[in-house]
Amino acid sequence: MKIKKIEKLASAFVDPFSGVSFAKTKAVKSIEHIGDKVIVSIELGYPVAKAQTVLKNAFKKYWAEHCPDTPVEMNISWKVYPRQVQSSLAPIPNIKNIIAIASGKGGVGKSTTAVNLALALQQEGAKVGLLDADIYGPNQPLMLGAEKARPKIEDKKFIPVEVLDLSTMSIGYLIDPNKAAIWRGPMVSGALLQMLNDTRWPELDYLILDLPPGTGDIQLTMAQKVPVSAAVIVTTPQTVALQDAQKGIAMFNKVNIPVLGVIENMAYYLCSHCGEKDYLFGQAGGQEMAKKNKLALLGEIPLNRQIREQADSGLPIILAKPASDLADAYRQTANHISAKLSLQSRSYAAKFGSIRVE
Repeated sequence: MKIKKIEKLASAFVDPFSGVSFAKTKAVKSIEHIGDKVIVSIELGYPVAKAQTVLKNAFKKYWAEHCPDTPVEMNISWKVYPRQVQSSLAPIPNIKNIIAIASGKGGVGKSTTAVNLALALQQEGAKVGLLDADIYGPNQPLMLGAEKARPKIEDKKFIPVEVLDLSTMSIGYLIDPNKAAIWRGPMVSGALLQMLNDTRWPELDYLILDLPPGTGDIQLTMAQKVPVSAAVIVTTPQTVALQDAQKGIAMFNKVNIPVLGVIENMAYYLCSHCGEKDYLFGQAGGQEMAKKNKLALLGEIPLNRQIREQADSGLPIILAKPASDLADAYRQTANHISAKLSLQSRSYAAKFGSIRVE
């Protein structure tokens, strides 16, 4: 087969995580013929340390269907680039991308989802931070097993708490966990901005921002003052949760923050005895909402006691049982998030210094 036909065939492959062809992302960097074998080298805009096997197997299956007589190998490299944020905002030094994890209402498992996604991205080889922006109910210190941790301060800057290979910051590190934060909106917004801007973050590919539920002051502050690359909506399938999640999507659309898609949490309960699925909160609600808003369904996470138990114990399920189907569900969701984000326009703001006119 001629090299041009091989290149065309390789470029037509649809990435299972991004949902678009290699031609669209210009992922194919080189094609070599070595003997009777074709070696396709690609570069992706998202991390795939663990997902390489999934990607390679999908590509080999595709290749076998279209070119069964020619063996193929795929070499994969990747690099995470900064993506565009709100036009009026400058990126935060050392942080390539901020991804907001949001929900319209509480109780849908957003914080548990956020920490497992952060750890999944870290396992894929990315440098990841986690900012717990839920000022009234900071749960990340508990789920990270770091309730007693306190950030150091150097030159009036917080040094993030390093835990489970994540760079983390939370108001939970700074206040008594047994006392309520009775703060008005401006104080809450100020606390978020201080934790974000007055923390000496290391170089990060992604900062996962675990937002409080709703569409109030802190979400508005984030939209106006925090350079966010994209948002992800977490919901459960029942109608009440979907109504509130829809408001969250509308808010992000209004403030021009791209929504990558929807995660349906507690999508079903899998009986440990008979293996039957029981849709306790309704079926396919997140999928229908994603379709209605022309968004991707990024993942379906089942309702499972182990997820809750591991979060409560301070060792999230993706670390406690990395070979489980539950951990795999979070990893695949994280792969879809990072791949979808890589389709957005790149930001070049960090390459240009500030310009002074005198």
